Amino acid sequence: MIGKETTVGRVVKFTFLGVWLLFTVFPLYWITVTSLKAPGDIFQFPLAYWPERFSLENYSGLFGTADFGTYLTNSLIVSTVAGATATAISMLSAYVLARFEFRTKSALLMAALVTQMIPSFIALGPLYLLMTDLKLVDNRLGLILVYIAVCIPFCTVMLRGFFENIPDALEEAAMIDGLSRFGALFRVLLPVMRPGIVAAFIFNFVNCWNELFLSVTLMNSDSNKTVPTALNGFISSFNIDWGSMSAAAVLTILPTMLLFAFASRHIVQGLTSGAVKG
Repeated sequence: MIGKETTVGRVVKFTFLGVWLLFTVFPLYWITVTSLKAPGDIFQFPLAYWPERFSLENYSGLFGTADFGTYLTNSLIVSTVAGATATAISMLSAYVLARFEFRTKSALLMAALVTQMIPSFIALGPLYLLMTDLKLVDNRLGLILVYIAVCIPFCTVMLRGFFENIPDALEEAAMIDGLSRFGALFRVLLPVMRPGIVAAFIFNFVNCWNELFLSVTLMNSDSNKTVPTALNGFISSFNIDWGSMSAAAVLTILPTMLLFAFASRHIVQGLTSGAVKG
């Protein structure tokens, strides 16, 4: 009887997971199939779940008329620089919060968490005025600085958990052997924290890569727009270019999928070892 119940439970579990996987994968499949259809075949009825003839017209149009390569380059530069810089700054601030005690420590941690509860679009007006005064509107450097400021609070709290899970004795032993505090940090602690740092960087990179509101607000010229802004541009008041949008979506998803595929081991290790101690 117990074995029968266990078998039934497994069947129910795997059925549920299979349905969930179908709902998860089907949108990606449909976007890919739509991007490979000729523009005239996208709206045919009945719907074709597999193209009768494959066409790369949507992709060639992206790079021929829409200059999508510029948008990809802008997103790659902005996301990489902002993600790496935010991770480096957060690493240092997280180290201070994990290893030192000072009067405003709790207030800083609370402020970092509260900022995650505020929707970004609320600050668009004041932020735009500030960036205008600094002459950083429609400038990739301005967008990078904004993204760094947005990523630092949560990334700091995240990396603080990693530092707290590393025994103080490891650092103290390195300092007894003659290393300075910075030497112990960079030569002893950071190699141990590599999975956590990789996970934090990927978190920052993906957030910057997918961000739309700030990019739309601060970037005006086509030469500085990022990929989310370009995707938004395929939607007009009277028409949606589904073929080009699907092709652009596929090219937008690929970098993050490849990043997760190559760094999946570090991400799992990082999220596991970064759990905050109770």
